Amino acid sequence: MAASIVEDTDSEDEIPAGWEERVTLDGRVYYANHNLEITQWENPKTGKKKRVAGELPYGWEIKVTDEGIAYFVDHINQKTTFTDPRLAFAIEDIDETKIRELRQKYDGSSTGLQIVQGRDFHSKYVLITGGNCGIGFETARTLALQGAHVVLACRSEAKAREAINAIKTEQPKARVESLHIDLMSLNSVRQCAEAYKSKGWPLNVLILNAAVFSLPWQQTIDGFEATFQVNHLSHFYLVSLLQDVLISSSPSRVVWVSSESHRFTDLNFENVSHEKLSPSTANGFWPIKAYNLSKLLNILTSNQLHSRLYERNVTSNSLHPGNMMSTQLSRNWWLYRLLFTVVRPFTKSMQQGCATSVYCAVSRDLETVGGKYFNNVCQCVPSVEAGNSRLANAVWELSEQMLTAWELKNVNQIKDV
Repeated sequence: MAASIVEDTDSEDEIPAGWEERVTLDGRVYYANHNLEITQWENPKTGKKKRVAGELPYGWEIKVTDEGIAYFVDHINQKTTFTDPRLAFAIEDIDETKIRELRQKYDGSSTGLQIVQGRDFHSKYVLITGGNCGIGFETARTLALQGAHVVLACRSEAKAREAINAIKTEQPKARVESLHIDLMSLNSVRQCAEAYKSKGWPLNVLILNAAVFSLPWQQTIDGFEATFQVNHLSHFYLVSLLQDVLISSSPSRVVWVSSESHRFTDLNFENVSHEKLSPSTANGFWPIKAYNLSKLLNILTSNQLHSRLYERNVTSNSLHPGNMMSTQLSRNWWLYRLLFTVVRPFTKSMQQGCATSVYCAVSRDLETVGGKYFNNVCQCVPSVEAGNSRLANAVWELSEQMLTAWELKNVNQIKDV
C-alpha cells in the first residue's frame, strides 16, 4: 500500500492507554490492545458495545488493504487513517437478547401507569395526535400524570378541551395543552407544526396515534385517498416539518401506532406506486385493505426514519396497541361498532392498550433502540415486507414526491401560514 497510514483514534468514550478503537466493514466497533495483542467487542472502560452506520462524510472513501484491513481516505484534506470518521457519532449497539428479555418485565396485561411508575417527566415535551380519546387519551393522561408537558393535536377543539379538563380534574397541576390539526388537510398539518414551533418548546417525544378505520373511498381536499392521507401521509408530513425540532431536542423519539393488520396487504417493492397507495377511484376499493396498507406504511416509514436520523440521536419505533379495543376507531360503520362491542369483555382496557405506546415513548430499555416493532410491550417480528428496506425507501421517496407536488401546487397558500 503506497499511502502511509496514521494510526489514531476518535472515540467519544476515553479508552485506557494501549488500546485502539477500530471499525469492521459492517460497522461494528472493536477494541485492540497492542500490549496484550488481543481484540474485543466491549469498550475496555465502559463494557459497552458500539456501532457506526450511514454514509461516510463528503470526500471520504473506504479502502481495504491486501491483508483485508479497512482504512479511510480523506480526499479533501489528503489524509489517510485507520480510524472510521463516523466513530465520533457511534452509538451503543444493543444486544438483541436484551430486547427479548423484556418479555419477562411486561406483557399484554401491563398498563401504562405500571411502566411509568416512579418516573418524573417534568423535563419532557410530548406531542400526540388524536390524544383526546381512546388509546391516545390514555397515553396522554399517563404521561401528563408523571409531569410531562403534553400537547394534544386534535381535530375537535371541543373534545380536546374535554380531555384536558379530565386530566386536570385528576391532577390540577398537569401541564396539558392542545393544538388544532385536521389530518384530512395538509395545510392544517403545516399550521399545527408551525404553531408548535412558535412556542419555542423542545420536542422529546412525538407520538403518531390518530387514525381512521373503515372509511369508504373518498378524496381529501388535497386529492389523496382519505385513509392513506390521515393514517400515513399527514403524519409523514408532520414528522418532516418537526424534524429540526426533534434533532435539536435529542435524544428524542418518534412513536408510530400501527397494527397487526399490517400483515394482510399485498404491497411489495414491485407494485408500490402512487395509485397503489392512494387510489384515484373507488373501483376495487376495500376500506379494510386501505387500513391494512396504511398500517404497513407506518412501520416502513418508522424504520426508514430511524435509519435516517438515529445518528442525530432521534429514534423511531412502531407498535400494535391491541386487538379490537373499545375505541372510536370503529365509529364509521355500524357492523364494526357491533363487533367491537361484542368482543369488548375479551380485549384490553384502555390503560393496557396504551402500555406499548408509553413504553416506546419513555422506557429506559429503549434508549438508542429504534427501527423495531412492538406488541404487548415487547419487541416482535413484523411481516417480511415490513422489514424490506428497499420497499421502505421507495415508500419514503414516493411520499416525498407527493408532498413536493402538493407544495408546488399550493405554494401561495403555504406562504400565508
